[in-house]
Amino acid sequence: MRKLITGILSAGILVGSALAGETINGAGATFPYPVYAAWAYMYYKETGIKLNYQSIGSGGGVRQIKNRTVDFGASDAPLKPEKLDEYKLYQFPAIIGGVVPVVNIPSVKAGQLKLDSDAVCRIYLGKIKYWDNPHIKELNPNLKLPHKEIQVVHRSDGSGTTAIFTTYLAGACPEWKEKVGAGKAVKWPVGIGGKGNEGVANYVKRLRYSIGYVEFAYAKQNRLKYTLLKNPAGNFVAPSIETFKAAGATANFDPKKHFYLWMVNAPGKNAWPIAGASFILEAREKPQVNKKVNKFFKWAFEKGDQIAIRLDYVPLPKELKEKIYKYWKDHGIYPDN
Repeated sequence: MRKLITGILSAGILVGSALAGETINGAGATFPYPVYAAWAYMYYKETGIKLNYQSIGSGGGVRQIKNRTVDFGASDAPLKPEKLDEYKLYQFPAIIGGVVPVVNIPSVKAGQLKLDSDAVCRIYLGKIKYWDNPHIKELNPNLKLPHKEIQVVHRSDGSGTTAIFTTYLAGACPEWKEKVGAGKAVKWPVGIGGKGNEGVANYVKRLRYSIGYVEFAYAKQNRLKYTLLKNPAGNFVAPSIETFKAAGATANFDPKKHFYLWMVNAPGKNAWPIAGASFILEAREKPQVNKKVNKFFKWAFEKGDQIAIRLDYVPLPKELKEKIYKYWKDHGIYPDN
C-alpha cells in the first residue's frame, strides 16, 4: 500500500491537471490528504473526473472557500454554526483519524514511550526540557531515557491538526488553556515550526531528540516513532484504527448544527484522546457545484472505506453517512445521479 500511495501522491498533479474532462477543485487540511489523494486516483480511474486537491492546511482551506476560489474547502477544525452562517457555508465530516505525538529518540522504539497530557503540556510549554525529566521517567520506569534536550516541533501554518492537538491540551491541561489556548494557530511558547503535516514529519525525522505531532497516516508513512498516551479513563493506549473508532463511538454529530463537534478526550476506556474528524465546506449559493463535489464524496463513502482503513483512517459509520445524505437532501445538494 505504501508504494501505491507514493505513486498516487506523485500522480496528484496528473489527477488534478487541466486536461480535457471535468475537474473538481478543493483545498485545505493536510490531515486527510493521503486518503483524499487515494480516493481521487480511484475515482478518476472509474469516472474520468479529476480531483485537484491542494494540501495547504485547514486555515488555507477555510480562506479559499470563503473567497470562493475553490469548489470545496477542507478543515479539521469544524466551524461553528454562526461562522457557517456568516460565510454562507455548508459543512459535513468526511473521515475520522487521529493526531499522534511522534519522537526521534534513538534508544526508543515506536510505541515504547508513555506520555500523559501533563507531560505533553509541560513539554510544549517549555517546562519539561530534557527526556530524563522525573515525570517522564516515572511514567516509563523500564526505559533508559537520555539526558538530552527536547527539540519541540509544531506547525507553522494555520492548521486543523494544530486545532485538534491544542483543543486536546486545553481540555486536559488548565495551564495550557489559560496561557496558550486552542485554535488553528496559537502563540507557541517554544519550538520550531514546520509547514503541514509533511513539514513536521520531516523535521522530526531529521532532528534527534525531537517531538512533534502529526496525523497518524503521516507517522506510519514516514516510519516515525509514535508514543502511547494516557486517556481520560486512565489507560495507556496506542494510536490505531481500533482506538480511533473507540473515540468516535461516543461522538454525536448533529446535522442541525452542521455536524459541529470536537472528538478529543473521549471517555471510552480504549479511546485515543487526540481523535478528530476532517470536514468539507461548501458555498451555499452553488448547489450544482456542491452536487458535483458530493457525488465524489458519496462515491468515497460507498467504495472508499477499505482504502481509508489501509491508510489508517476510520471511515464514517453507516448511520453518520445516512445523516449526511439527508443533510444534502434537506439543502438541495444531493447528487443528481
